[in-house]
Amino acid sequence: MHDTNVDTTKFFFRLSSSVSPRLLLSELLMKKWFEPAVPFTLLVALILTLCLTVPNFATVRNVVSLATLYPEFGFVVLAMGLSMISGGIDLSVGAIFAFCNLIALILLLVLEWSIPGVIMGTLAAGAFVGSINGFLVGYLKTRPFLTTLVTVIIVRSVVNLLNQEHALTFATNYVESDAWDFIASGQVLGIPVNAMTLIVVLIIGHILLSRSRFGWRLTAVGASRKAARHAGVNVNAMLFSTYIISGLLCAMSGIFFAARQASSDSFTGLGWEFQALTAAVLGGISFAGGNGTVWRAMIGGLVIFLLNNGLVRMGVPGYITSSSVGIILLVAVAIDVKWSKNSSKASELLYVNPTRIPLARRPSIDAGDDNPFARNDRLLSSEIFGLNQVEGPEDVILDRQGRVYGSTRDGNIIRFSGENFKRREVFAHIGGRPLGMQFDPDENLIVCVAGMGVYGVTREGEAYKVTDETNRTWYKLNDDSRLRMADDLDIAPDGKIYFSDCTTRYEMTTNALDVIEGRPNGRLIVYDPKTGKTHTEINHLHFPNGICVSHDGQSVLIASTSLSRVYRYWIEGPRKGGLETLLDELPGCCDNINRASDGTYWLALIGIRSPAFDLAGHMPGFRRRMVREIPVDEWLVPSLNQGCVVKFNDAGEVLESYWDPEGVNHPSVTSMREHKGYLYLAGLENNRLGRIKIEGADTEWTGFDAYWGDPQKGSA
Repeated sequence: MHDTNVDTTKFFFRLSSSVSPRLLLSELLMKKWFEPAVPFTLLVALILTLCLTVPNFATVRNVVSLATLYPEFGFVVLAMGLSMISGGIDLSVGAIFAFCNLIALILLLVLEWSIPGVIMGTLAAGAFVGSINGFLVGYLKTRPFLTTLVTVIIVRSVVNLLNQEHALTFATNYVESDAWDFIASGQVLGIPVNAMTLIVVLIIGHILLSRSRFGWRLTAVGASRKAARHAGVNVNAMLFSTYIISGLLCAMSGIFFAARQASSDSFTGLGWEFQALTAAVLGGISFAGGNGTVWRAMIGGLVIFLLNNGLVRMGVPGYITSSSVGIILLVAVAIDVKWSKNSSKASELLYVNPTRIPLARRPSIDAGDDNPFARNDRLLSSEIFGLNQVEGPEDVILDRQGRVYGSTRDGNIIRFSGENFKRREVFAHIGGRPLGMQFDPDENLIVCVAGMGVYGVTREGEAYKVTDETNRTWYKLNDDSRLRMADDLDIAPDGKIYFSDCTTRYEMTTNALDVIEGRPNGRLIVYDPKTGKTHTEINHLHFPNGICVSHDGQSVLIASTSLSRVYRYWIEGPRKGGLETLLDELPGCCDNINRASDGTYWLALIGIRSPAFDLAGHMPGFRRRMVREIPVDEWLVPSLNQGCVVKFNDAGEVLESYWDPEGVNHPSVTSMREHKGYLYLAGLENNRLGRIKIEGADTEWTGFDAYWGDPQKGSA
């Protein structure tokens, strides 16, 4: 009878394993767009407060008015933010803005240039002042703070002198121009033209910073000039161009201000540099450089602008407004410094989120027990080859000619051949960490590479990429389209490559945390060479590791390391799409699965469970504290110093086991392949390969022929 209560329990367990507030927060902290969450919340709270306290603040008329007033300040904030992302600062933005406002009025009212000429001339003036800053900072390597501070003094002096000379002209002259009036008060789609221009600039700036080489190089320069220089970035040119762009942005602000106000005095833009600095820091652009976006700058700019506007409309004296901005700057700087030092620690403390691991009963492995798991010493009789010639061969496979291949941690595929496999050669260098392997019908070696994806190696040893991404899961915060840790693979009769991606949260160097966490962060993915497309077949698997297509090609066997369980996923037949548990009560953590000559399967157990390990699986809090407070080499993990291989059939029955109980020859077995009566052994932490004679096995059977047939005998 179908037990509804059992299904409900499984559903809620799976839900609790996949979702938790702590898990959600940890993933949010890892998102770049979440970094300005605090200033954005502050902005929303400020808007709501002003709507409730300032009369008519939420009216359409007031919103349009604010949209007309803000852009000039927004351009200046953007200029400041850009210089800070580059690792510097531009204290001259307020002075350049005032200077460009003045230049625009002189060109229009004194020299009587055309409107296009006024715009181009003003932009040139801003770029010129910015180029001076850029030349000094970029090429002469002066300090940005002192350099731009001197620029402020000089430019302000020039502005004051020109104001005295042309003040009367500005007050008495007026130019009738529809184009100039449009710049001053025109609208595009109901939006003030200066606000629309700012939006366009923001979109362009976002694309440049996040999607172009300029943005990547600018961020690299801000993060570390030395590292950027070593990476081939022209640091001097990048800094030079950054300050020119800063000057251009201030010039755009000056043009709109000149058109709208048609005036200039010694107070124009005074103090804007500090307000812009406050806005940039408040928005989340770090003083340290290398981190920030145009949207963060705008969030901070809107907070400062609305705060100033709201306080003025409430009749608060100007000195209190200035003091408020100063206090905000101090608090923002303090938060920036603290967050820069501790953000990574906060993420690390929250990121590992253990949950209860539903381990099945652990069978006895005592020697002499009447069960197939009883310890023995059958692996002690294995012959060893390649000793100290391979580094951590995670998988082993043989080709049609009987040559042995091992995937090693140095990014190489090592091939052994000749008598007693004494000849060693580097078959291919892929890079990354090669793991599971399988030959396709054309004798290309298909390899899972942790951190890179799935790659192929031709018979000549030339590596090529098969796939490195899959479809993104729409409801996940983290972009899981990248293949973070492709582990093992197998190829179905139709040519589709099924492979496991163990975890979407951790890397190869930290994948043990995924097992300790015990959450379903893994997936089964399939690549179809006929279409060239990759898609995720099954989500929410607990550290899926070994992958093996069944002998009849109807299903895929999936080894779950953290659950010590083997699943069967049907890819053909009436049960296609179904997932079921095939093996559940295993004494250790599963690794690779491969076919046996008699229609059964071999399964490697990388670690043997203990009562303490099983108990820890039911204690998430204990494992959380263990990860935080205990060194890695003292973590409670399954015993890795006992080699074990088990054999099972399609009915889920374990038939026999092979042990190296003291880890003398093979302390950590992660893979095994049968070939012509021998079982070849490999281990992730071993420095050797080995093989053992299998009594009663078919001495003519090979894995390649079992998959693709022997051309001399016809297809299999």
